[in-house]
Amino acid sequence: MDLFRKKDINKLTENATPLKRTLKTWDLTFLGIGAIIGTGIFVLTGKGALTAGPALSVSFLIAAICCGFAGLCYAEFASMAPVAGSAYTYSYIAFGELIAFIIGWDLILEYALAAATVSVGWSGYLVDLLNSVGLHIPTALTAAAGTTPGVSTVFNLPAFLIVLLITWLISVGINQTKRVNDTMVIVKLGVVILFIVCTVWFVNKSNWTPFSPFGWYSHHNGSATGIIPAASIVFFSFIGFDSVSSSAEETINPSKTLPKGILYSLLISTVLYIGMTLIMTGVVKYPVFNKYLNAPIQAILHATGQTWLSIIVSVGAILGMTTVILVQLYGQSRISYSMSRDGLFPKFFGEVNPKYQTPYKGTWFFGIITAIAGGLINLNILSELVNIGTLTAFTLVSAGIMWMRHTQPDLHRGFKAPGVPFTPLLSIVFCLVLIAGLNWETWVRFAIWLVLGLCVYFGYSRKHSVMNKA
Repeated sequence: MDLFRKKDINKLTENATPLKRTLKTWDLTFLGIGAIIGTGIFVLTGKGALTAGPALSVSFLIAAICCGFAGLCYAEFASMAPVAGSAYTYSYIAFGELIAFIIGWDLILEYALAAATVSVGWSGYLVDLLNSVGLHIPTALTAAAGTTPGVSTVFNLPAFLIVLLITWLISVGINQTKRVNDTMVIVKLGVVILFIVCTVWFVNKSNWTPFSPFGWYSHHNGSATGIIPAASIVFFSFIGFDSVSSSAEETINPSKTLPKGILYSLLISTVLYIGMTLIMTGVVKYPVFNKYLNAPIQAILHATGQTWLSIIVSVGAILGMTTVILVQLYGQSRISYSMSRDGLFPKFFGEVNPKYQTPYKGTWFFGIITAIAGGLINLNILSELVNIGTLTAFTLVSAGIMWMRHTQPDLHRGFKAPGVPFTPLLSIVFCLVLIAGLNWETWVRFAIWLVLGLCVYFGYSRKHSVMNKA
């Protein structure tokens, strides 16, 4: 059996799908914004500012450019193969089964662990909001064991429950998922814009000096600092835009709407991120964020005396992170659905519920695992592990565009990435630079995850692949 056997793109697109097509361009744009705007603004800006200083805005721009180049490559693949599976399916077409499985395995790491990580941040904002109105959850049920030194905690109940609630929502249909996501995205965009309008007047340009106190890359107090390490951190903020391409089989006219949804969501989110970071590092001196790592926006509200905004911002943060969890879990369910349909995962994960027209069982399986992870595991180090898995997927998708242009130049493309081969090459370079900015421990953990994946592939997937029939 050939480890690098490829799928025929024409046969792939001819297969009828039992999933329901209802998504349009702005639904996809909102899906992308729902995945992007959340943790980056409400949680990671504090850590990022301490790593890069006011130059955090440059770090966000670098991460956005990396995603932009990758997004163009995703958009071209989505127009060629408008089917579920995202980078997994694209790799199957370009490089063959083994590489596709590795990418699918990486995407499980990206979506499931990212959703679990964000659910912990969601829980923190909810607990703070409830405390501010006099409602208290027992401390033991607000975080995983060992999360906070000196504080006795056992289980993160809010994180567990929000993942289960969103899993149920995704399992009962794409229309319900779309309506809830669109509504929450509109509300959180309103909150972000309100925050910008109310705080921009307090910017003190002297706080931007020095603009880049740690340069491009340096070491400070035993940790990597500078613009590149900060870009590697805040790259987590953009994770999820690629899940838009996972919705291909539920999209109307996907060859045209998918590229627009991917690129629109990236552009809107990048403008908001850069604007927010410039304001936040302009209102207070960046070392102040050391006291506000879990909720950096509160540093700005405290400095400006606009405490009345706190509850509104907390609600916006909760909604923002809710949509991130929703899109991550949605992408996860569609990846496992695609891999099951190809025989690389058991049929259980690909069974479509006739009533809801969703991969019901697979959605609940990974939803429950993600909920348990959010409740039990200290996830402080997992965002970097998610980042390296995603950057690997971006690298292979970008390389796949060059390979497909070379091997199948006459294939119909509803959208063509401009500047090929320079666009995918720049995407690969940016991805490798960001990977280099991660800690070596992250590389080791990622290697262990890949070894586990290869055990699954050679132990089950290779024998059960539908490609064996061909």
